[in-house]
Amino acid sequence: MDRGENEGERDKGREEEEVEGEEEVTQQENGRLMLADGLADKGPKSLTSSSGQQVSNGFTTSAPQSSTEGPGTGASSGGTAPGAGGGTGSSMPLGGLRTLVVQQTSLERPRETWSKKMDFLLSVIGYAVDLGNVWRFPYICYQNGGGAFLLPYLLMAVFGGVPLFYMELALGQFHRSGCISIWKHICPIFKGIGFAICIIALYIAFYYNTIMAWALYYLLSSFRSTLPWTTCTNSWNTVNCNRYMSTDHNISWSNSSTSPAEEFYTRQVLQVHLSSGLHQLGSVSWQLALCLLFIFTIVYFSIWKGVKTSGKVVWVTATFPYLVLLVLLIRGATLPGAWRGVVFYLKPDWEKLLSTTVWIDAAAQIFFSLGPGFGVLLAFASYNPFHNNCYKDALVTSSVNCLTSFLSGFVIFTVLGYMAEMRKQDVDTVAKDAGPSLLFIIYAEAIANMPAATFFAIIFFLMIIMLGLDSTFAGLEGVITAMLDEFPHVLVKRREWFVFGLVCVCYLGALSTLTYGGAFVVKLFEEYATGPAVITVVLLEVIAVSWFYGTSRFCNDVQVMLGFYPGCFWRVCWVAICPCFLLFIIISFLAFPPEVRLFHYHYPAWTTVLGYCIGVSSFICVPTYMVYHLLNAKGTFKQVLRSLCSKPCGLPLL
Repeated sequence: MDRGENEGERDKGREEEEVEGEEEVTQQENGRLMLADGLADKGPKSLTSSSGQQVSNGFTTSAPQSSTEGPGTGASSGGTAPGAGGGTGSSMPLGGLRTLVVQQTSLERPRETWSKKMDFLLSVIGYAVDLGNVWRFPYICYQNGGGAFLLPYLLMAVFGGVPLFYMELALGQFHRSGCISIWKHICPIFKGIGFAICIIALYIAFYYNTIMAWALYYLLSSFRSTLPWTTCTNSWNTVNCNRYMSTDHNISWSNSSTSPAEEFYTRQVLQVHLSSGLHQLGSVSWQLALCLLFIFTIVYFSIWKGVKTSGKVVWVTATFPYLVLLVLLIRGATLPGAWRGVVFYLKPDWEKLLSTTVWIDAAAQIFFSLGPGFGVLLAFASYNPFHNNCYKDALVTSSVNCLTSFLSGFVIFTVLGYMAEMRKQDVDTVAKDAGPSLLFIIYAEAIANMPAATFFAIIFFLMIIMLGLDSTFAGLEGVITAMLDEFPHVLVKRREWFVFGLVCVCYLGALSTLTYGGAFVVKLFEEYATGPAVITVVLLEVIAVSWFYGTSRFCNDVQVMLGFYPGCFWRVCWVAICPCFLLFIIISFLAFPPEVRLFHYHYPAWTTVLGYCIGVSSFICVPTYMVYHLLNAKGTFKQVLRSLCSKPCGLPLL
């Protein structure tokens, strides 16, 4: 009996050890990589069988375990390996296959992941689909040949925008790092690119959220039976105000006449008449300051806990705009004269394709629409499961983005056709204004002339706020992820306070855009400060990945994750077409700088220099970081380049 009890206790102990072993295997499951035969020989030299050897994503090989079929390998294999302590990381090949078992041995807290796949997709779609899709694409489209513009737009998307989009998703998912710390795996000497991306993101946060503050002011003003931008009897109106409603007849409209919608936007919301230009911005508007404070409060409580909370918020902020666009499209299509706007929007002007301006605008539009280079795609993809199909995600989300831009054109131009019909004018006369004024003046006036104007005004400006919030969530999350990955021991446990400090910095930096001349500052940042800077940073990024890290190594990383090797099209785009695509945009910006004008103010030459200086200040840290490391490195010049440019394989170009 005693012997039986002892045997029962030993059996029970074995079962408990097996359960504990299964739990330990489960905890290690996220760190495993299964590599098929031949990949180690084909891929980077770091994929060796030595104990503790690092692979390019920072994982380390572990003691061998029984091989299983892993996602993304495309094959299953079995084999045996020495089981001695600290043994090799690869098993002996059986049946012509060889398996390398890789696991994450770090004792740090596991990386946060998305709750659902749809959280990630909606976050990426919400980031890519922003205010520019609603007002900039329709305007650029009809300005550059209407339907003919779709040809250069699609070509630039296929050969430039989508490959960059795919590259950033794959990089972020494989290395599971933000835009700063990811360079220690790719090309350490280019680490300054990550800091430049964070600075540019801060500059964008300084002015982008101000547009949402304007929309919030409109939203709060819409809760009235009579919209305030429909009458000329308000305190902010001038003698030139001319009420131009569909019910009014015999209205004399002259060149000096202004609509009540225009005066509400310029004299009540912006109060731009109280500023003479960038040299005299004036005081801060307390109404806009409160609106922006409310916007940043929403932003903070949406991102302070990480992607677990922001992934839930985007279910509302990313889907609501599509519902509103559908409602406005149906309403706009039923308005008299809507067909005039659609014809004007899509009527092809093939002669415009001979102009380089059309191709420049198409390249710039697709780049800023998809948004590579802002660190957002790297951050979002870093929270994905390792074997997530980011290739499919890139194709789906970029297609949704382009289709949304095309749909927004119908929403805008059906209403502009209605405005032209009502005013007895041509569509091009009505739609002469680009930028936010197209939304806050022309579209606001059109809504005021619709039945149930209050309802349509509320949902329209609520949609504008939702579109902006998605992009703000994404932009700040890119900065947060980068800083937390770079300084984990200091910031990870203090995420809420770090996010609070970041939001406060963004709010204080935006105060200049809340002044009476704040609209001039917004235009300066948009045209000069951030545009050329982010394109330059992305050019350096794609060169570092394709030419220094090596396209073959990057493609091997993709094969490890997804189980297939990127095709020739993608490799050619990453090596040659995308750099040429970005260089084309940069040279065009320098050779043909945009002529900036806003309302009555023509930007003088010193403002252009100021804008470019702000842009240069963001990516000046890239060469500064290179020089700093070269001065502090030891060894011959070639050894220094090998140690700084690419670990562990060395610089492929050498």
